[in-house]
Amino acid sequence: MPAPPLATPRPTLVEKVLLRCAGQCAVCRAWSHQTVCEDCLQRYARPVPRCWTCAARLPLTLMGRPHPQCGRCLIEAPPLDRTVAALDYRFPWDGLLQHFKYHQALELRESLLERLNCALTAAEVDPPDWLLPVPLSAERLRERGYNQAHELAKALARRRGLRCEPGLLLRVRHNERQAGLKLDARAANVRGVFAVDPLHAAQLRGTSVALLDDVMTSGATLFEIARVLLQAGVMSVQAWVIARTPEPGED
Repeated sequence: MPAPPLATPRPTLVEKVLLRCAGQCAVCRAWSHQTVCEDCLQRYARPVPRCWTCAARLPLTLMGRPHPQCGRCLIEAPPLDRTVAALDYRFPWDGLLQHFKYHQALELRESLLERLNCALTAAEVDPPDWLLPVPLSAERLRERGYNQAHELAKALARRRGLRCEPGLLLRVRHNERQAGLKLDARAANVRGVFAVDPLHAAQLRGTSVALLDDVMTSGATLFEIARVLLQAGVMSVQAWVIARTPEPGED
């Protein structure tokens, strides 16, 4: 069954005031008017060359080349036309994303969103017809209280003038957490988990879609959703993520 809608957690008046005031950087604790200070952004958020279709990091020698791809995507192309990741899922972004995801740390939303918005601008992505967040199961939604991907997608849609309708994409069954599985088991774990809402499938047919999620690891979830959308008549699918988990062996 589709996850029931829950009230979106909103900052209190005090939190809104504090977000506009100087405070401590969430990383280094220096005083800053931003949630993450400029020094930390310069140190931990520098752009790197990434694969055009899975956002894995590529050698610096490929910086500036059009449509660079990793060896895996060259051998077996994923069902995504483009993938953009703003950051590596490592310190400090791994901890900040976990805090945002599991502890409703909404004060981090704008800083995370700004990183993705900058990455999308630099990547010169084609604007999609729809921006769809990766849905949660009813069980996971009750557990967390909100869908972090939906929170990011709503805010990004407002910034970029995109249509965002999370109800078009459904999570039709609860599955085991991807984080607890080996990479080769993740694709099987998400098979048959997602579906397009049959009552609104016509709205997606012939359109372009960007999927939004907080973290991409193996890509299994995003690849599965992309296949479902393409089978439903969507013409092209992108994936936009805050962070990409580094490949094994990456420094």
